[in-house]
Amino acid sequence: MGDNLVHAVAGAGGGIVSMALTYPLITVSTRTQVDKSAQKASQVKTFQRILAEEGVTGFYSGIKSALFGIAVTQGVFYYFYEMAKAGFVDQIDRPLTVGQNMISGALAGTATAVMTNPIWVVNLRQTVRRQSMESGTLDPQALSTRATIELILKEDGVRGFWQGIVPALLLVVNPIIQFTIFERLKTAMEKRYKVLSGLQFFLLGAVSKLAATSITYPYIVIKSRSQLRKSKDASQRYNGVVDGLLKIIKHEGVLGLYKGIESKLVQSVLSSALTFAFKEELYLSAVWLMALLKIRAAQ
Repeated sequence: MGDNLVHAVAGAGGGIVSMALTYPLITVSTRTQVDKSAQKASQVKTFQRILAEEGVTGFYSGIKSALFGIAVTQGVFYYFYEMAKAGFVDQIDRPLTVGQNMISGALAGTATAVMTNPIWVVNLRQTVRRQSMESGTLDPQALSTRATIELILKEDGVRGFWQGIVPALLLVVNPIIQFTIFERLKTAMEKRYKVLSGLQFFLLGAVSKLAATSITYPYIVIKSRSQLRKSKDASQRYNGVVDGLLKIIKHEGVLGLYKGIESKLVQSVLSSALTFAFKEELYLSAVWLMALLKIRAAQ
């Protein structure tokens, strides 16, 4: 198993653990993002509404596709990220520059966005449980993954699986920012500590994700809304990112661009921190296991 693949498997494992632990926060944040009422959405009210109407299981609506999605997303990202970094390392015998880190993140992020967008479209449809964007009513029946896929094909065709792909590609700047900050901080810490601990990776992941999410959150809102069914209301149909930004500001104010940011920051920062911590532990365990198997095979 090549080193890139080991990183991919470890990243997928770390992503699954972090997603499972933080998924309720994702549900609350997503429901708040797609709520287009003029009144400022309340995180607490969203939480209370989900609990009252759907029970505890409502917080885990769509978790199966989310776990599958995060495994594929993290796996694809780390595979291409490490491959891009290795390409630069082969040419130079020194730590990567900021520009090289950014290019690596951009290549990995673009590949990940294109390959995994259909998974997240399905997951988002399940998470909001076909919530009506006109009335705010909620379909009491959760859609299965198969039923959701069939519904998307029926309503939007194959193109429906790539709804929101433009905002998703623009959001490639998120991992670019995150991993550039992460790599620079990691390099600085490695000068002081020979081997970084799981806690240190946890903190590095948290700080880098906090910066990235705070900067790119308005695009996250537009991406989430773009991946839902098209609204009949012209004010709720976005013809591109700029159009989406202008319409949200016009009808909901600037705060509309930051709906759900509280739980999103908590979830994304915690999820990223857990992913980095678990990914590093899984990677080291995999490397140790591979070395052990090679020794036994040589005997």
